[in-house]
Amino acid sequence: MTSPREAVALPRVGEKAPEFTCEAFPEGKISLSDYRGKKNVVLAFYPKDNTPGCTKEMCAITEDYSKFESADTVVFGVSTDSVKSHEGFAAKFNLKQHLLADHTHEVGRKYGVVAEDKTTASRVLFLIDKNGIIQYVHEGMPDNAKVLEEISKL
Repeated sequence: MTSPREAVALPRVGEKAPEFTCEAFPEGKISLSDYRGKKNVVLAFYPKDNTPGCTKEMCAITEDYSKFESADTVVFGVSTDSVKSHEGFAAKFNLKQHLLADHTHEVGRKYGVVAEDKTTASRVLFLIDKNGIIQYVHEGMPDNAKVLEEISKL
């Protein structure tokens, strides 16, 4: 179970999404700016690889991955786990989405999901449009149908 999120300000709908570059599995580094003008971006922050809720969330994204792709959207799972941890997690559950390794907590702090006194992210999903503007924020377990509905409005 995810603990309640500390009172840290999340970026709001209508605000410019914080820029970042982060190590990723299966390869390299990913920057938000790589997708500006090209694709919508979903950042799905989650607490930890291989835990029940996080596994359920990431597997559900994989099940709907083609729907996200058809909606011109890329989805990234983001946690404070290492690339090596992500590698095992992705292999175990055949995950299709890239997993971002925010092991420095920098991305999570920019997005308000990793409190200063914490080492894991709260479960929060951000939908960022092609212009880099946050269009939807959901705290807790996301519903992919609702996220896809929000994408269809862009």
